[in-house]
Amino acid sequence: MKASRWMLSVALLPLAACHQSTQQAAPAVSDTPVAVASSPKSTGRFEPPPESSIPNDDFGKQIALGRQIFIDTGHYAKAYVGNQLNCENCHLDAGRLAHSAPLWGAYPMYPAYRSKNHHVNTFAERLQGCFQYSMNGKAPPLGDDVLVALEAYAYWMSKGEPIGVASPGHGYLKLPQPAQAPDYARGEAVFKRDCAMCHGDNGQGQQVVDRTVFPPLWGPQSYNWGAGMERLDNAAGFIKANMPLGRGNTLTDQDAWDVAYFMNAHERPQDPRFKSSVEETRKAYHDTPDSLYGVKVNGKVLGEGIAGQ
Repeated sequence: MKASRWMLSVALLPLAACHQSTQQAAPAVSDTPVAVASSPKSTGRFEPPPESSIPNDDFGKQIALGRQIFIDTGHYAKAYVGNQLNCENCHLDAGRLAHSAPLWGAYPMYPAYRSKNHHVNTFAERLQGCFQYSMNGKAPPLGDDVLVALEAYAYWMSKGEPIGVASPGHGYLKLPQPAQAPDYARGEAVFKRDCAMCHGDNGQGQQVVDRTVFPPLWGPQSYNWGAGMERLDNAAGFIKANMPLGRGNTLTDQDAWDVAYFMNAHERPQDPRFKSSVEETRKAYHDTPDSLYGVKVNGKVLGEGIAGQ
């Protein structure tokens, strides 16, 4: 998804990660500003504190470590990551950007019951799930330094926000159902036009000196079939609000649905909850029109996973 020279230079900074816009509250990319958390006076949207306000004490060290883990997960949480993604790939601008599931939107909503695992989850348990599914790795044990630092970062970012209230921009953008059913061929055309420059013609992203600059969208180094981004509604909402990077809200809703379909119509690592068959696993965990797991696309049933996974 087309990036300016400015974005490519940012991506090469030591702590930069794929899809990182900037470390300021209101960055700009080329001539078009990124859709970031606006002033509460104008939108009513919560505005997280700037990085410069992280306290200079022992608690601040944990906050800063949480931020480092968030934007360079493969380095700072290597033992728990199984692919080339960083937390920031789905939660942009170091977890600050509205409509990209920002940390300040998630933290105040826990503990909460989740139908995904049928019990009340703490925020730490929610983070465990991110490692297991989106990072295709393993869950850090509760109390692990990685989870403590990430929770400290999320807590600091959310200070002053109402508890249990879904603030505007707290998750992914919710798009209306498309006028036409999402289509692979149309999605492929959108991908070639708007996405391949950054993510590659084969969707495997780009790395510079072993650092992910733009993430793989399918295949062995992407999120697995248990991740939230495998749902078409989540992927379409994220794409509509944020992609192409720096030019969010420029694709039509139909384009966003179509390219989300194209992206998720490719094979990826198996759902860790796999049962005896793809059919049984779909019935248990993916029985929704928003999941392509177990669906035949281009003559192949998706969900077999990647060889060797």
